[in-house]
Order: sequence, then C-alpha cells, then structure tokens
Amino acid sequence: MEKRWVIKAEPERETVAKLIEELGVSRPIAVILAQRGIHTFQEAKAFFRPEIQDLHDPFLMKGMQDAVNRIEQAIASNENILVYGDYDVDGTTAVALMYSFLTRDYEQVGYYIPDRYSEGYGISQAGIEFAEDNSFSLVIALDCGIKEVELIAEAKNRGVDFIVCDHHTPGAVIPDAIILNPKQKDCYYPYKELCGCGVGFKLIQAINQSRNQEIDTIFEYLDLVMVAIGADIVPMTGENRILAYYGLHVLNNTPRIGFQRLLELANKTGELSVTDVVFSIAPRINAAGRIESGNQAVQLLLAKTFEEVDEISKTINAHNETRKGLDKEITDEALKMIQEDDWLLNATSTVVFNETWHKGVVGIVASRLTETYYRPTIVLTESNGFAVGSARSVKGFNIYEAIDQCSDLLTQFGGHFYAAGLTMELENVVPFKLKFNEIVAASISKKQLVPEIEIDCAIDFRDIFEEQRSSIPRFYRVMKQLAPFGPGNMRPVFVSRNVKDTGSSRILKDEHLKLSIMQEDYPDIVMNGIAFGMSEWYTSLQEGLVDIVYTIEENYWNGNVSLQLMVKDIRKSKPIF
Repeated sequence: MEKRWVIKAEPERETVAKLIEELGVSRPIAVILAQRGIHTFQEAKAFFRPEIQDLHDPFLMKGMQDAVNRIEQAIASNENILVYGDYDVDGTTAVALMYSFLTRDYEQVGYYIPDRYSEGYGISQAGIEFAEDNSFSLVIALDCGIKEVELIAEAKNRGVDFIVCDHHTPGAVIPDAIILNPKQKDCYYPYKELCGCGVGFKLIQAINQSRNQEIDTIFEYLDLVMVAIGADIVPMTGENRILAYYGLHVLNNTPRIGFQRLLELANKTGELSVTDVVFSIAPRINAAGRIESGNQAVQLLLAKTFEEVDEISKTINAHNETRKGLDKEITDEALKMIQEDDWLLNATSTVVFNETWHKGVVGIVASRLTETYYRPTIVLTESNGFAVGSARSVKGFNIYEAIDQCSDLLTQFGGHFYAAGLTMELENVVPFKLKFNEIVAASISKKQLVPEIEIDCAIDFRDIFEEQRSSIPRFYRVMKQLAPFGPGNMRPVFVSRNVKDTGSSRILKDEHLKLSIMQEDYPDIVMNGIAFGMSEWYTSLQEGLVDIVYTIEENYWNGNVSLQLMVKDIRKSKPIF
C-alpha cells in the first residue's frame, strides 16, 4: 500500500541554534527536541532526566479526597473492600497494583475480574451479586465503570458503594459514585492521558501522601504502571513519561517474579524497552483474559515465589500460542470475506461479522484489517445472543464519536479516539454497518484513508556518525535518551536520499531485504538495514538511487553491537535539476 511521507515542519532557527549551543547536540537532535516542545536547557533537562517529584499532586484530581476518605473509613470500620478491574493488561495490572497496596496493611480485601465471555466488559450484574453475596460494601473499580450508571445505582441500592478509577470518555450521565477520571469535564487535573492503572496509582499516591509516607515506598508498583502505559498505547508525554521512565527502571532492575517468568518464556534478555513490553509482556497478559480468565494474569502478578508462577506462567504462555493461531485464522477469514464482497471492498469503512469468531481476538483482528485496508474497522462476533466487537481507527479519525452517532442501534459502547468496544442486537448488525459507513464516508478525508509516515527530519548517513567511526556513535546515544518512546514521543523517523546498494544487499525468505547501503555523496559510510516485506525493491536498489524512511536501532549479533536501519518505506529518488 502506498504511503504518504509527511516531514514535520522545521522549528524556528533561533530555537535550534540555542539548543545546539546550550546542549552541545547535533542539529538533527536539536530539531527533534524543538519539534517535541523542548526549547530551553531546563526543558531538555526535565525531558532527559524526569524527576518523580514532578508528578502532579494527586489531590488535584476531582473526587480524590472523597476517595481517600472513603477507603480510610472502610478500613477503620473493618469493611470488606473489593478491587474490580477489566480483563485486559490495563485492568489486570491496576487490580494487582491496588490489591497489593491495600493488603500491605489491611487483610479484608478481595479482587474480581469479570469473565470476558459470560459477563463482558466493565461492571457486570454477576460482579455486583458477587460483592453483595460476599459482604463487600466498597468496590474500587479500575479501568472501567464510567458508563455503568444503572448497574452502579443498583449496587448502591444493595448497600455497595463504588469508587470508579477510569480513563475512558465519560457519557452524558455520570454514575452515582466517587469518580476519579481526569477526562471529566469539570475535573481540572493537569494531565488528562493517564491509563486506568495510572489513575489507580494516583489513588495509592494520594493515600500514601495522606499517611505522610514518602513516594519511594510505592516505587515497587511502577513496573505495573509502565506495562499498562505501554500496552494501552496512551501518550508517552507529561506524567505518563515520568511514570514509564521510572517503571522501566523497576522492570529492568527489580521486576516482580511474574514479569521475570514471562520474559524468560519470551526469550527476552538485556535491557528492556517499551517495545519489549508491548510485544513480549502485554500479549501474554492479555492472552489470559482472551482465552480463559483474566484472574490468571492477576495471580501471576501477585505471586511472590517462582513456585507460584511456574505453572500459571506456562499456562498463560500456552494461551498466547493459542491466541496467535486464532488471530491468523480469523484474520484470513475476514480478509477473504472483504475480498469476496464488492460492497465491503469499496466501502469507506470495514464492518465484518461472523458468529463463530473467537471474542477474545476480535480487537487484534480489527488491527490487522486496518493494516491491510487502511480505514476505520469494526470486527464483530456473537456472544450471549448479542453481536459484540472491537473497533480500530486510522490516524486523525475519532472512531468513538462515529460509533456514538450510531448509539440508537447499540446496547452498549465505550472507548477512546482510536479504539472502542461495542454491543448490539444481532438484527442491528446490517443497519449498523450501513449507518456507520455513511457516517465515516461523510466525515473522513481522502488523505486520512492513505497511511501516513510522519518523518522528523531528513539526514545524511554522515549525520549519524558525525566525526566518529565507533559502532554506537554519540548521535545514537543521545537519541536513545529520548526514550521511553510511545505516542506523542515516538522513536525518531528519518529520511535519507540518493541511497544505493553496496553490492551486498540480498533478499531474505523471498520477501524481506537485508540491506548494505551507502549514499552517493558519502561512499565511505556503509549502513546495514532490514526492510521487512519489501523484496520488490531489490532490483531498483541494484539499478539506481532510492530514498528511504527509517528508524535507527541497535543490532546484537555474536556478542557485537552495531546500528541497524529499520526501513519503513522506499521510493525511487527523483533527479534534482
């Protein structure tokens, strides 16, 4: 699929020159910093060296004092407290965080993860009945609850109070509970992009603060917050950057046993990055809730000994292998369905339904379809007599708002700008498909239907090595300090022009390119790279000059470390007259 190359606007020259002088960095690094809103030495210092003390006062969040008071009242009155969370990574890490913190000093705490298949997302009737039957008078709901108005009202009538720690977009009506959600219209908390586990962390930070405890006494929970931030794909900016920065430190130095075992099963060694979290840890935690039960993930995260985690980690890893098989099988079926349906093939959106598809992987399949047919996508299956599914969007298109405009056909929905979940009557699937496509077609631009590669700046290979010839030059060492990477602070993307083969590039497995390349003007600098799925460019690379878009990463081989270009796209170079 052809992609649009969009190079970010050049920052003001004065700002770039000032950063070069004050920080002693190269021009490309100064440009990247300025593009990310860093204009002074002090701002650069805060960015490169986040301080835990720069976290916002948790009591700035609306409802926080009420939440702390209610929890302390419950403890003082010997009430039973139930920690309730969603079955995905954000929810299960949040439950593990809150349960671990509360049980340090108080025993009358339980936890509950709803079953994806019999109960579905969020607060469930079964969950409320469990709370009542087991005398839990206070429920702390994490990563869910903001739209469960009726069920929370029913719980209150049964004598069960709720504290809702959520980050999803609130509806027009707010539940009758203590609400912690920075996205509330009348909440003036300075940072709005916390994940569910992040909101939970702010609550334990507030409790800790009210008890006059230092913040380093809750450092041990930051690995959970970091994994949730990475898995939930929230912006890696502001407070999330601070939490992720210190969470990675915990994960790399004193990880909990459950994470250690998952990393061993994923064959991950060395220093971990956000990418490792997203591709090695998160899928395995998610697999528990997708295939069997999110309770397994919580058990793993709460375990204290290797004996406890041994069997459950192997079970979760097996679930992940099952998930991979289902993912491929259903994706193939969905792609075939689109290819054989002229209406679907030519629509502005994708809505596919099959009653036999596994509910646990429809979100992953929606992401796969979006990669192939770059347009807003919804994948639905049947569960408990309803059509349920997941939605994924493309850059710049608010799929939550589009679904909201179809709410008359839905029984339940919730989510974010780029991802959502929804439930409808089976007979509404076709009407929904037509209405959703009509709304998307009327509001999305042609440009948004072409995948975009956002490029930080154009550089030459000599910029990477400057005057050095070391395997890991200063340019990369400084760039690496921009991490942790994620939305809002992505790994820098570069374009280099007039690139040609050294004669050593080759095709791997009939579809990938192993590159050995140089620029026409700098033949003494040879760069190695990998271009997945781009073998069709081999001949062009042999015959002439190309432009490449790429990120830079470290490659470990036989005990040696070198730089490698991860190529995202290739085009033929255009002659300049």
